Amino acid sequence: MTSQKSSALSARHIQDFTNATNVVSYWGYADRIVPCANDPGSCAYLDLVYESHSTGMLYTGIMWALILGILLVWAFMRKVFPSAPAPVDVASSRVEDGQAPAKSAVTRLRNAIASSSRRWLLPESMRWLFGHVTRLQLAVLGIVIIYLTIFSFAGIYYASWVTPVKNMPGVYNFRSSLGPWSNRVGVFAYALTPMSVMLASRESILSILTGVPYQSFMFMHRWLGYIMFAQSVLHTIGWCIIEIRLYQPQPKVGIEWITQTYMIWGLVAMILLTILVLLSTKWAIRAFGYEFFRKAHYVLAMVYIGGAIAHWEGLMCFLVPGILLWFVDRAARLVRTGLLHYNYLEDGTLGFGSAKASVQMFEDAEGDGDVVRLDFDHPHQAWAIGQHFFLTFPELSIWQSHPMTPLAPPVMPGAAGGKTGSRHSYVMRAKAGETKKLALLAAQKLAAGGAGAESTTAEKTAASSGSSQNNNESSKTPTPTVSVILTGPYGQSIMHSLRSDANVLCVAGGTGITFVLPPLLEIVRSAPVPGRKMELVWAVRHARDMAWVAPELAELRAASATHNLHIDVYVTRDAKTRSGKVAGGKDESAARNDVATVSGSSAGSISSGEEVEEEANVAVHRSGHVENPQ
Repeated sequence: MTSQKSSALSARHIQDFTNATNVVSYWGYADRIVPCANDPGSCAYLDLVYESHSTGMLYTGIMWALILGILLVWAFMRKVFPSAPAPVDVASSRVEDGQAPAKSAVTRLRNAIASSSRRWLLPESMRWLFGHVTRLQLAVLGIVIIYLTIFSFAGIYYASWVTPVKNMPGVYNFRSSLGPWSNRVGVFAYALTPMSVMLASRESILSILTGVPYQSFMFMHRWLGYIMFAQSVLHTIGWCIIEIRLYQPQPKVGIEWITQTYMIWGLVAMILLTILVLLSTKWAIRAFGYEFFRKAHYVLAMVYIGGAIAHWEGLMCFLVPGILLWFVDRAARLVRTGLLHYNYLEDGTLGFGSAKASVQMFEDAEGDGDVVRLDFDHPHQAWAIGQHFFLTFPELSIWQSHPMTPLAPPVMPGAAGGKTGSRHSYVMRAKAGETKKLALLAAQKLAAGGAGAESTTAEKTAASSGSSQNNNESSKTPTPTVSVILTGPYGQSIMHSLRSDANVLCVAGGTGITFVLPPLLEIVRSAPVPGRKMELVWAVRHARDMAWVAPELAELRAASATHNLHIDVYVTRDAKTRSGKVAGGKDESAARNDVATVSGSSAGSISSGEEVEEEANVAVHRSGHVENPQ
């Protein structure tokens, strides 16, 4: 293998291996004949090439040593100095006489440093370019770019040589530091591949070591991909200039170079990487859809890595780990899902079984997407509030999963504990893709259930026999269900550092209510804390939208007086052209009554024309001037 590689590169590196007596091997590069038997200029050029390559490999080793060292130190610090939890656990929170416990000077200093760090590092910055990212993420990206920029040039001195072409008098090659520099940036692009895969892994070893949720690494994954693309472009342009312009005679040298097998695979890898970058733009994702992007990303990335190996197999030490990490991530997902769903089945045997979720639909006649609610119990360890699951609907496809946040704590009031069963409730708006298919499936099942109920009622009326009790029991039709496969939970708790005496303000819009309901419900299910104030602000288009989470809102309303909780619902678009119907034939007023919001019980208006209907710490705000969409 080594001799074949060296023979293929002999013309490029002006070395004749047929008569070589002493060959020195270089990790990740072609072997070198020593002593050099070429002209002085070519020998000096080869000295720079191999010296630069050895230095570049050293720098990649230092880079990975720094990465691994930082991760290990981070993991050690998390173990030795874990983040401080809330002073009093929310589930059993009580503060005597309204006084918070005293803190030591060390604790106050630590809290001050943490607060200052969050103040300066967590705000978003340069949203016009990077989107919703923090200063800390930008700082990490900046450090990576600075390191790569410095060590792409370090150890390479600029020089040039004009060397004669063998057996062609008067024809000369122009050799310079462009070749070694192009190789250096190419090596860095290869070396970053495993890190790029790790940053995109859902079952992330980075999350295990650092405690940072996997989704927080997606920014670095995306920009590391851009960096690798830029390095690959520079590598390609550099060698194109050398082989097509600086080496002579042309076009013979250029044609011989571009038709070599390793160069063909290099072009394939470069084209695939370009397509990967183009499909990762927000415009492409919007045009082709997220699912197409996701599947194409997987396939193109794996083929790209294969093409990169075929282009330069000497550096496969950086590429094979990327493939292995991808398969480890997929295997971990399967194992995690299998453990979550390996339970007792309905027939009493142990096996893999999907959860059966009851389904409710809330139709949207304006075309903004119907809302679907799923409720089911599944026996597994309770999750932390703020975490999310990936849901797969096998009746639609086993190849898609979507992240969703449970809208309530895992255990309903009065339940024995999270290990015997956890309650899942989800609300989602069906815009397109899999959620749209789910809404259509739910509508079909609800329609079939309604037809079955009408048929049962007609049969019983015609028969008019049997006891009244039996008729009532048999007239009940089962609630339509859909199969759900869970993977998770992912993310981290948002209650970990919440002080028991801290005031709480939750703001949400539309189906975003699913993220703020769990902490509020967790708090109201615990003992009230004197002096604490809580407020929920929720913006919806129509008052009937409150029916999405009617049971949870009713629970919050029932505890509003004891826990000093106030709920403000802002209705932004009560279009009069709508029929006002929700699932099951409920009209708007019925949906509002489900959460005990009484129309007109305590109504008022303000100078701007806003109308407010309030009862028992629940206020519904309506604009006095609503333009109905056509």
